[in-house]
Parts: sequence; structure tokens; C-alpha cells
Amino acid sequence: MELTKIISRTIACCVLFNMIWSVNPAIAQPPTRDPHTPGYVSATELPDGANPSPDSNGNFIIGPTHDPVSQSMLQANVPQGTIYRFAMDSRDSKIYPGIAREPNTFGAADPVSPAKLIVTTSHPAPYTRQVAVYIPKQYVAGNLAPFIVGADGPDNLLFTVLDNLIAEGKVPPMIAISIGNGSGDAQGSERGLEYDTMSGLYAEFVENEILPLVESKCQVKLTKDPAGRAAMGGSSGGSCALIMAWYHPELYHRVLTYSGTYINQQWPYNPKTPHGAWEFHEHLIPKSRLKPLRIWMEVGDQDLFNPNVMRDDMHDWVVANENMAKVLAVKGYPYQFVFARNARHVDNKVRKQTLPEALEWLWKDYRPAKGMN
Repeated sequence: MELTKIISRTIACCVLFNMIWSVNPAIAQPPTRDPHTPGYVSATELPDGANPSPDSNGNFIIGPTHDPVSQSMLQANVPQGTIYRFAMDSRDSKIYPGIAREPNTFGAADPVSPAKLIVTTSHPAPYTRQVAVYIPKQYVAGNLAPFIVGADGPDNLLFTVLDNLIAEGKVPPMIAISIGNGSGDAQGSERGLEYDTMSGLYAEFVENEILPLVESKCQVKLTKDPAGRAAMGGSSGGSCALIMAWYHPELYHRVLTYSGTYINQQWPYNPKTPHGAWEFHEHLIPKSRLKPLRIWMEVGDQDLFNPNVMRDDMHDWVVANENMAKVLAVKGYPYQFVFARNARHVDNKVRKQTLPEALEWLWKDYRPAKGMN
């Protein structure tokens, strides 16, 4: 009888834990993963505080201490770029007029297919999007400039790092376009629709609705050369960066992601990519021809793990990024993968330690193309 009570209480606790996790995953502490776990990629463990060399490819382990490097901090003697800011109203977008999910709702796993989420509380809704554009002091008016597009903006750390790296000659003078999302998160939200959809639509939105505004409002000219264009982001913004380049390699060749959401989070459901961004390492990369992409990735040892009601074995951010490193290596992509000890999801301390080296690595082989306008 006593054993029955203990079992009942244990089951009740597990149910309560899953309910709390699904409503607010930040309450629960994800497990700390060991980078030397069987099945994970072989990686070079670096001394605490060190970053991989920007001349090296492959897999690396950093941490557990994450102090900011000098290029992540404002330097008094370094020319600072100009930052322009403007807002975009959803009513002016032909591609993303806006949706939202009702507060305090999420969705339910399809009882027939647990990899499919049913969302009934999403509806049309307006939004306002913030955009910040960084123009380096070294930009020459009238010249075509390379640029980087960032998700979940504005990203002030990116602007600071670019000031320092450009001054040191470690990256080309480039424009940074930091685009705010359309609000919300995950399935049924505007942000989820923009970032988690496996198609070229978000890249087309940026190309047709964002970049022309940047050129007109900021009086700059942006290169059409895909080798001079990069996409970056964290979490779903990270998977979005790869989605942009994967579906439109004629537009983007460089990708930088922190805690990339290479998991099953696409909504609405698409039978062509039924597992969302999990498809990248499950099917798309292994079964596709090599694309002209250069990819930098990071994941933390305490990154997200099943933070919703779905239990489809496709919601572990660490496993997803480890799988990405595996398939990129097999396929022969130029990539650098950083596993950060003592780090959570899109860990800001890790970003301050690694972003300068990541950007330097990302642009290492860049040579301006002639005649791209």
C-alpha cells in the first residue's frame, strides 16, 4: 500500500513537472550535457577562456568561464559607426500582415502524430517591427557594401564588435541590418511564422521589403554578391539564418548561429518538411548537393531540452546541433562548431566571448566580387 502511494506521488510529480515545463520552460533547469557523450562529435577541448582560431574548421569545446574579449567592449580610440533606427508597421507588409497566439495558450500534440502540433488559438494581429542599421565609419558613400542581416534585433553587441573588428582589419567594412521580429514566440506566433517556416519566404521578405528601405533611408548601396551577404541569429533566429541561405543560396553564403533551433518547431505543418528544421540534419543536408555555404554554430551544455508539450524526440537543442556538426562534416562544408560549457540558451556571456572570433572566421575567405550590383 505504501509503495502504491509512493508510485502515485512520483507520477503526479512528473505530470506536474511537465505541465510547469510546458507553460514556462525557464522554471526548469535543463540537464547539463557532457560534450564527450557517445554519439556526439569528436571535438578539441580548448583552455578555459580560449576561442578557436579563425583559421580553423571543425568542432571545439570552450568554457567554463566566459569573460568578454576586448573586441566585445567599447574602445575609446576606435571609430564608431552610425546607427539608424526605424519602425515598420505590419499594415505595410505584403508578406507578413501579422498573426498572434492567444496569451497563456500553446497547443496540443496531435494524438495520431506526436511530431505534429495542433494550434487553435492563433489569429490575425497587427505588429510593429523595429529595425536598426549600423553603417561603419569606413563606408564610402556610393560603394556597394557587404552586409550581415541579424534576427531579433536591435543587436548592440554586434555593432560594437564590428566597430572593433573593422578597425583592426579583421573583417571588411560591412553594414549590419538588425531586424526585430514580429512578436511572440514558437508555433502560432508571428516570430515563429517568420523564423521557423522551412521556406525562402523570410529571405524574400528581407530582400523585397527590408533592404530597399535600408538603402533609401540610410543612403547606402548593398551588394548583390551572395559571398558578401551573411545571416545570423540565436535560437529560432539562428535556424532562420540557415533557412535564408539554404533556400536562397543565390542571396546568402554565410551563416552564424547561437543555440540554433534545428528542431521540430515549424508551424503550420508542411508535409514536405514534416519535422521542421530537424529536417536539416535528418534529410536535407545529407541528401542534397553541397551548397556554397560557410556556417558557424554554437550550443551550450545547458541548452534547451523538450520545453513544450511535444515528446517527439526532436526537441533537444544540443542533440540537434551535434547532429548538424556531424552532417556538415560528412558533406564537406566549411564550418566551425563551438560547444560551450557552463552555458545556457543563447548565453550572453558566451556571445561576448565568441562573437568577434566567429565573425572573423565567417568572413575569412571574403573577396569582393566585381560587377555585382
